[in-house]
Amino acid sequence: QVQLVESGGGLVQPGGSLRLSCVASGRIFGIWPMGWYRQAPGKQRELVAAIVPGGTTRIADSVRGRFTISRANAENKVFLQMTDLRAEDTAVYYCKLIRQGSDYWGQGTQVTVST
Repeated sequence: QVQLVESGGGLVQPGGSLRLSCVASGRIFGIWPMGWYRQAPGKQRELVAAIVPGGTTRIADSVRGRFTISRANAENKVFLQMTDLRAEDTAVYYCKLIRQGSDYWGQGTQVTVST
């Protein structure tokens, strides 16, 4: 199995920044696409950003220019640098890894943007 553990969430004021980290462990056996999703109360889970092993990224329109995704392949880690945070960014943020057609999810980390 593959395990994903997120960290870095918390409470931040509007305009602030946070950096989320996700580390993958277990039966990974290679380098796979990874991404960040988020789910706000009463809403569906949505893609925030994704990155493939070669480094190509996909960023949601709602966060483009404010969020950056990166990865450290040797450490099986993916990061989400979030800047200029807004109230509407409040959500639980989940890390996802896709390996051989199977999706693996972390437990999520709460990000709250509020005064």
